[in-house]
Amino acid sequence: MSTVKKKRLGDLLVESSVISEEQLQEALREQAKTKQKLGDLLISQGYITEQQLIQVLEFQLGIPHVSLFKYQIDPSITQIIPESLARRYQAIPLQKEGGKLLVAMADPLDYFAIEELRMSTGFRIEPAISSKDELQRAIARHYGLQDSMTLIMGELPTTAEEIRETEITDEDSPVVRLVNQMIQQAVQLQVSDIHVDPAETNVMIRYRQDGVLRTERMIPKQMQGFITARLKIMAKLNIAERRLPQDGRIKMQVDFKTIDIRVSSLPTIHGEKIVLRILDLSVGVKPIDQLGFGTRNYNVFKDMITVPYGIILITGPTGSGKTTTLYSALQHLNKEDVNVITIEDPVEYQLEGINQVHVSPQIGLTFATGLRSILRQDPNIVMVGEIRDSETAEIAIRASLTGHLVLSTLHTNDSVGTVTRFRDMGVAPYLIASSLVGVVAQRLVRRVCPDCKTAYEPSEQELIFLQQHGFHADKLYRGAGCGNCNKTGYRGRVAIHEVLGINDEIRQLISMEGTLADLRKAAADSGLIQLMDDGLDKAVRGITSVQEVLRETMTH
Repeated sequence: MSTVKKKRLGDLLVESSVISEEQLQEALREQAKTKQKLGDLLISQGYITEQQLIQVLEFQLGIPHVSLFKYQIDPSITQIIPESLARRYQAIPLQKEGGKLLVAMADPLDYFAIEELRMSTGFRIEPAISSKDELQRAIARHYGLQDSMTLIMGELPTTAEEIRETEITDEDSPVVRLVNQMIQQAVQLQVSDIHVDPAETNVMIRYRQDGVLRTERMIPKQMQGFITARLKIMAKLNIAERRLPQDGRIKMQVDFKTIDIRVSSLPTIHGEKIVLRILDLSVGVKPIDQLGFGTRNYNVFKDMITVPYGIILITGPTGSGKTTTLYSALQHLNKEDVNVITIEDPVEYQLEGINQVHVSPQIGLTFATGLRSILRQDPNIVMVGEIRDSETAEIAIRASLTGHLVLSTLHTNDSVGTVTRFRDMGVAPYLIASSLVGVVAQRLVRRVCPDCKTAYEPSEQELIFLQQHGFHADKLYRGAGCGNCNKTGYRGRVAIHEVLGINDEIRQLISMEGTLADLRKAAADSGLIQLMDDGLDKAVRGITSVQEVLRETMTH
């Protein structure tokens, strides 16, 4: 340890030519203001990547680098370091040997942490380095849930009928802790949905991450009633009603962030299935230049949303990021001199300075009735969460022709198909032609994990396919699979778009009831970049993979 102590991270990075002396001094000045750790600061400012930091510590100081997803950690070892310390210092014990304890840490140069761990455990601490994401996953997986389950199994009655109120309302009860930890783990892993799936003999907890569902753990069947009851209490649902579907919301703080959770229960033959949709309100709404638009698409979209009146539609299947795009557009348009009103089902993000209305069909407040009332409130911009029927379509289009800018979503496969969808809803072609400003079709594809991204030579099939779409690539990219991406090769998602601005030729075709083929040709002549082409462009640039683009564009 003595050799490690003499070295400071900044000097090591300069010696290894990873950063310059000027960059270090600038970062140190910033650090004095923010009190952030130097490593974190350099990564957030883009001077170094997490992998570069790990490599420098590994090669310069001989601190071993550990891939936690390959590591089988014995549960008895994790008990050596208390959960509070593990979370505070982002550290997890891996193995003990005599008086030594090997500990994976995000910052192996944090001597205060090493000293506190030594005093707490009585072992001599041997630090190893691991990435932050891997550590968060490992801590979430090995701490908390397991302890709570052991406690619950020992303390709870064996049938759901015997559930006592204190077990599902008392903050210190094992059930409450288990559910809180399940949600906390999901938030740390940036999961979008948690599924509590009852089966005949057990209950599956599944997480949807980057659009893909995976089983996180199985829990015994006898815990089902307690977990369901706790979630229903949190979402203010009726605990006694187990035969009808119910919907509710939970707002809670996780790691100092405000999290909004939509809760849906559905009776199945094995009990109630509960799905939690997680919205991290601290992330906020993205500016429109951070939505992943290509240059041409961005310019067309920006021109589109600055028109004074007309209707703009965002289309795509469920979970394709339509609401995110809508909110970004609203935020961009939300100025002091305009009145913006939305009608949504449900209101997902609460936006400052915007009047948001929540649809409630039970009391007769549908999109159509709500939209009629909104138009009497002197709005400039109206956002309708979704156009589901011909009545809403008709009112939205008439509103857009009377001096309002209307934004909404529709379920169609591509941008041009929106015109025929409106026709099928019974809207007159001349109304569509005079009101429609533009359509954005979009999908979400998974990003190649930046930490295990590797280049490879495209196969003959891939080359031919790229060539057919006007692309050429000497190399493409995929993720090899690492601890940061759960061995999937992907981490995070990015949108691919098809942005159709309605020009005079397309307008004329719409009013003359032109065929879908005619409309597609006119759109292509206007410079439309198709969904697949936008995706392939992002694949050639190494943002996503060809397989991912095909998966999203061929199936919808």
